[in-house]
Order: sequence, then C-alpha cells, then structure tokens
Amino acid sequence: MLAIRLSPELEERLGRLAEKTGRTKTFYAREAIEQHLEDIEDYYLAADAARNPGRRYSSEEAKRELGV
Repeated sequence: MLAIRLSPELEERLGRLAEKTGRTKTFYAREAIEQHLEDIEDYYLAADAARNPGRRYSSEEAKRELGV
C-alpha cells in the first residue's frame, strides 16, 4: 500500500486523463512508477558506484584476470 500527495495541478491532470480514458488514477500512477523505476535505480546505483568505485585494476591485472 502506498499513499502519495500530489500538487493540485498534477492531481487535476491525472484526474482528467483517467476520466478521458476510463482508467483509474491508480492505474496511471502504477504505470508511471513502473516505467521510470528502472531509470531511477540505475541513477542511484551509478551514483553510489561513483562514490565507492571499489578496486581498480591496471591493464595487466585486468588482462590476467580475464585470461586475455
């Protein structure tokens, strides 16, 4: 279960879309979250990796690790 507060403008836009299409506001909120969640996850994972890069390998170490 999730409850969110929307600005009046966003609430109105969502309500109009739902009314025009015969879908629920919940349907569109779920669709928006599903479509954008992967992008948001990628952003935060990349930001975390940039802050904590982990071990760095020289080119020779990388070649040896990869068997090249």
